[in-house]
Amino acid sequence: MKIYETLLRSHRTQEVHLTLVIPLIVAGSSLQLNPDPSQLPGAPVLQKLANGVGGWALIAAMVGVVVGAVMWAFGHYSQNYQQAYNGRRGVMVSALAAVLIGGAPHIVSFFLGQGSGI
Repeated sequence: MKIYETLLRSHRTQEVHLTLVIPLIVAGSSLQLNPDPSQLPGAPVLQKLANGVGGWALIAAMVGVVVGAVMWAFGHYSQNYQQAYNGRRGVMVSALAAVLIGGAPHIVSFFLGQGSGI
């Protein structure tokens, strides 16, 4: 039992030392984050890639709105409630996707500003 007690005591003292040292290290340092894509190699390529993906996503959302509107119209005029509902849902989801795609830079900037204020 004596060996177990000494190991337990040494483990507890190491825990105490670590719990005292870690907050001092974190409190003593001033961490900063300044997002700047120009500091990385290949940043212009990534920007072009993001613009291209955003363009394709907007085209897909536009096709979704058109297909959904056609389904909605055919379902409505053929008295097919399920098809009209699916078309209406397709229009709404595609329109919401276009809003989120177009607003993505502003949404990210907003939350970056909120996070910087913490």
